[in-house]
Amino acid sequence: MNKKNKGRRVGVVYSTDPDFVYEHEDDQSPEPEIRLPQQQELRVHLDRKKRRGKEVTLVSHFVGPADDLKVLAKLLKTKCSVGGSVKDGVILIQGDHRDKVLLLLKNEGYTRSKKSG
Repeated sequence: MNKKNKGRRVGVVYSTDPDFVYEHEDDQSPEPEIRLPQQQELRVHLDRKKRRGKEVTLVSHFVGPADDLKVLAKLLKTKCSVGGSVKDGVILIQGDHRDKVLLLLKNEGYTRSKKSG
C-alpha cells in the first residue's frame, strides 16, 4: 500500500459527531469461516447458460479459503480427466460429470453434498 492510500477511511467521508470512530481499510480483515468437509453442504448441478449450449458441471456453496477451493477443483478436474476453472467461489468442470463429481466429493469427506437442479 502506498503512502497516499495508507489509513484510508472506509464508507464515511466526514462526520460531525465528535465521538465517531472511523473504520479504516487496515481494520478490515474478513476471514472466511473454515468448515470441515463433513460440515460443507456443496451443490452439484449442470449449467448451459452463457456457454453457447455447452454443458458445465458446477460445484457451489463452498465455505472456506480460496486455496482449499482451488485444491478441490484440481482434484475434481484430474479425476474427471477434463478441464475447468474456479470463478467467484464456484468450481466449473467441463462436461456433464454430476454423478462422478458427487461420488468423488463423498469419497473426499463431503458427505452432505447434493445434486441440485
